Amino acid sequence: QVQLVESGGGLVQAGGSLRLSCAVSGRSFSSYAMGWFRQAPGKEREFVQGISWDGSSTYYADSVKGRFSISRDNAKNTVYLQMNSLKPEDTAVYYCAAKGLYPTSSANDYGYWGQGTQVTVSS
Repeated sequence: QVQLVESGGGLVQAGGSLRLSCAVSGRSFSSYAMGWFRQAPGKEREFVQGISWDGSSTYYADSVKGRFSISRDNAKNTVYLQMNSLKPEDTAVYYCAAKGLYPTSSANDYGYWGQGTQVTVSS
């Protein structure tokens, strides 16, 4: 079965940058759309960005437009989230997830999930 492992989270000052990685097991990575979600304490899980199976299209939330960028390297079975100009309100556990072919913004559409990585942005 498909397994996803996130890494790259940590503590950063407001205005700083982080790059999250999600390593995906299995031979069918190139067939999946990938998404990044985040969840802060007491809040619902929120869509951040998604990318199609071939990287030709991306889908993003207004809250991170112009600051975050999703990409994938199918040869390495890895998807990335480059996070720039970080704000305290970006603090959350970040999850990667997989579904078929094209991304959506609904967590319920994704069948495979990683365990999450903590991102904390200080003032």
